[in-house]
Amino acid sequence: MRRLLLAAALSLATLPALAQDRTIRVISGFAAGGAGDLMARLIAEYVPPLMGARGVVENRTGANGLIGAEVVARAAPDGMTVLQCPMGSMTITPNLPGVAMPVDPRTEMTGVANVALSTYALIVAARGPYQDVPGLLAAARARPGGLTYASAGVGSAQHLSAELLKSRASLDIAHAPYRGATPAVVDILGGRIDFMITNLGDVMRQITGGELRLLALGDDAGSPLFPQARPISAFVPGLQMAGWFGICGPKGMSEEMLARWSDATRRALENPTFRERLLANGLTPQFEDTRTFNARIARDLQSWGDVIRAAGVRGD
Repeated sequence: MRRLLLAAALSLATLPALAQDRTIRVISGFAAGGAGDLMARLIAEYVPPLMGARGVVENRTGANGLIGAEVVARAAPDGMTVLQCPMGSMTITPNLPGVAMPVDPRTEMTGVANVALSTYALIVAARGPYQDVPGLLAAARARPGGLTYASAGVGSAQHLSAELLKSRASLDIAHAPYRGATPAVVDILGGRIDFMITNLGDVMRQITGGELRLLALGDDAGSPLFPQARPISAFVPGLQMAGWFGICGPKGMSEEMLARWSDATRRALENPTFRERLLANGLTPQFEDTRTFNARIARDLQSWGDVIRAAGVRGD
């Protein structure tokens, strides 16, 4: 028996592994401080150690996250360089006509595993005139073209989520694009913009601090942090708006390496501290293995492409 156990241990020890002294690069396509950067840092902290490596974050910003994606797509497919890939970079930007993409995620990258879902929040200034969703919708219908919504830029998830609301609720509202969620929130607080739909994690501090009013959450799953908040579908039937944050890698990663990453991600999400930190930032832990995650990416490429074509949005 002892010989059998020793043989089994030796066999496991010879499996390909990431050496303890090696470093995994987790690339973030967005600047420090935002939801994407936070996710990259959490992934780097919790997942690589389960693969026998150290994780570090590199921020490579620009092109709606595709500068970071290009770094990963050009890296060796050995599992040592991955992307914290948000829904927008993988499924919205590739659908935008006129965008000069440094890399095409559809053909040059692959999904590795999903980590979390991102609830979207419909927010207004707490001191503004809008107390609830029916009041906001009524104001928009009373003044066609008179209300303005903010986004983190043309073609962003915030932009297209509001366009989806416009379409489903038959609204005429104007778009005010910003270079990120933070300056947009500043103008909402200042009364220059009426509302915004954005990642809950981007505005949690202002909501809990009483500066912003949370009118609705974007999907029926809701958030345990705001159990009284109603979903937007309660006011616009069938409307769902949510994002996700996953791990992507370059094309050509071996099935074995994809399985190692997927397994490490699943085990990381079993860590209560990791889950609590995600929830505290408005994110819902949601593990999906490689196959399931790539199926999600394919569905969202189709659905967001439909929204973009219907709204006539261009990236140039």
